[in-house]
Amino acid sequence: MIAGVIGGLAAYWDKDPTLLRVLYVLLSILSAGFPGTLVYLILWVVIPEEPRG
Repeated sequence: MIAGVIGGLAAYWDKDPTLLRVLYVLLSILSAGFPGTLVYLILWVVIPEEPRG
């Protein structure tokens, strides 16, 4: 919900954003947190913003 990365991926894959967010958090916790955070930051930079309007 910070940058819309997981929500955007959920829309792209036509999946429930809440489910993907929960899975992402669990995966990040189980992988010691750092890799998940790093991947999120990279995706935040790489994924283009949705056009408004």
